[in-house]
Amino acid sequence: MEKRYFTIGMAGHIDHGKTSLTKALTNVDTDRLKEEKERQISIELGFAPLYEDREIQISVIDVPGHERFIRQMIAGVAGIDLVVLVVAADEGVMPQTSEHLEILKFLGIQNGIIAITKIDRVDEEFIELVKDDILGELSGTVFEEAPVVLVDSLSNKGIDEIKQLIIETLKKQEMRDAKGPFRLPIDQVFTVKGQGTVVRGTVYEGAVEEGQALTIMPKGIEVRARQIQVHHKSATKAYAGQRAAINLSGVSKEDLERGDVLVSSEHFIVTKSMDVAIRVVAELEHLIKQRMPVKLHIGTTEVMGRIVFFDRNEVKEETGEILCQLRLEEAILTKRGDRFILRRPSPQETIGGGWVIDPRGNKYRFGQHTIEELEKKKMGTPKERITAALMEAKSLPLTELIRRTALDEATLTEHLTAQEFVRYNNKEYTLRLLIDSIEEDIFDRLRDFHLQHSLKAGVNKAELIQTMEKRFPKALLDFVIENGIKNQVFKRREQFVSLVEFTPHVPKSWAKRTENMLKDLKRDGLKVRYLNDYFSKAGIPDHLEADLKRFLKDQGLIVMLDEQFAYEGEVFREAVKKLRSHTGSEFEVSEAKEVLDLSRKYIIPFLERLDAKGLTKRVENKRVWK
Repeated sequence: MEKRYFTIGMAGHIDHGKTSLTKALTNVDTDRLKEEKERQISIELGFAPLYEDREIQISVIDVPGHERFIRQMIAGVAGIDLVVLVVAADEGVMPQTSEHLEILKFLGIQNGIIAITKIDRVDEEFIELVKDDILGELSGTVFEEAPVVLVDSLSNKGIDEIKQLIIETLKKQEMRDAKGPFRLPIDQVFTVKGQGTVVRGTVYEGAVEEGQALTIMPKGIEVRARQIQVHHKSATKAYAGQRAAINLSGVSKEDLERGDVLVSSEHFIVTKSMDVAIRVVAELEHLIKQRMPVKLHIGTTEVMGRIVFFDRNEVKEETGEILCQLRLEEAILTKRGDRFILRRPSPQETIGGGWVIDPRGNKYRFGQHTIEELEKKKMGTPKERITAALMEAKSLPLTELIRRTALDEATLTEHLTAQEFVRYNNKEYTLRLLIDSIEEDIFDRLRDFHLQHSLKAGVNKAELIQTMEKRFPKALLDFVIENGIKNQVFKRREQFVSLVEFTPHVPKSWAKRTENMLKDLKRDGLKVRYLNDYFSKAGIPDHLEADLKRFLKDQGLIVMLDEQFAYEGEVFREAVKKLRSHTGSEFEVSEAKEVLDLSRKYIIPFLERLDAKGLTKRVENKRVWK
């Protein structure tokens, strides 16, 4: 059975016993900073190993509760799989508890346990009153049905019970995706003497191994994972859901900061504009106005931006989801489905949160049409999003598909095996229905061309592609044509493409006149007039001459001596046979004139045509038969 890794978080109001509970569960004091010890509050995120067996490994994050440290709290909670909401028995639900609850809701945390701490400070009757009060406050939240455990971290009452409950709950839960590209939002950067730069964070997805080449985004700094530690123990690999410290080569501490993201793939999107779905807090203190400055917390990143609505200019109360856009002052790395929190920079308050619909937000017009388009994006299945991207671009490589659909490589690869999609040229993807549509279009163009130009062998392939290049990529058009030739829908002769069943022919309306012209030409034998004279005498119009001349030549019905003279095909072939039989292996011009009874006006073009056809080769003043 594959081992699974989880990180749980302690959340709640300041001084409600989160750090003490963490210590009771793990025997680790997560208050490690001197000022944390002095002030008895958590300023930075604290981490500790909670439990490990052959099936599961669980880590704990103790997140700060003080409102001044809300940024660290969001950074910690963003990477967790289960929350223990800590409420002190002697105080009950406090303002910070409520704000933490809002944040947990916006971040999509579903699994929760309520720990009522410091139970030794109050009597049993009071505990029941506090419990009822807490459950009332949690009504309508994700913690409404959460189990409640009574604990006291100093006397260890309830500690075994809550620990077992955490383990049992997570053993039933799916772990994060460890198969996709590696991603670790950095929440701590420090140096270790003799080792260099170390970053720490929760592995959001994928896995990383020692020696692996990685990139710091959005800065684009290439690094290598020199060493990996999980809870101060060396590891060759770290997996999704684990807390990991990674020693990096190729970068200094000064180049990095909390909010940077360590990734293994180029397919993650860096953006300054993203389409999002948000919800606002139940009781807003102030209006949220169009293009208002907001502070975005996503993963461990904190960045300023503006909120852009497309169906309203302000929000005071709203219980439903709002589709809108965030335009940021700095580029961030994100993907579809990432959760975030929005806070007002001044006065500071959490105003809402939501998830990323599309990391590549375009500029849209204000109005219902944009909302409808965003709704389609939001609801679309992976297959629908791939189809929409290919319908728009017609053809895309995998890297661009990842960017446009906001799907990870594993999900894309899985869906691209469906028969609706076609991979060609070993790198590009398109839709089968587009191939069928283009093939049908080319078929119709060739059919119409053959009707109008039945004398021509077909359409020049380059010209055919050029006429359609504004609508479709050149490589895709070339693929459809070659695929059609392979499937015997089209055929190619030299550079000309035609329908497979098409044979060049003289139009019925000109067939008789062409026949008369050829008879006239044949009758004159080797002493012909200008070819134009034959066309004129037969009543063949000037606009048809060039095509008819090319057709008769391609079919072997005439042989052009030069631009002015031509022999009827059979006459030419008989003349060649006669000359060959009446000369030796080589001959001079005078001999040819005598054999064929031709003047220099005809014999020179005739012999040059023999050379051009490869029947003879001129050597000084003689021709040598081949």
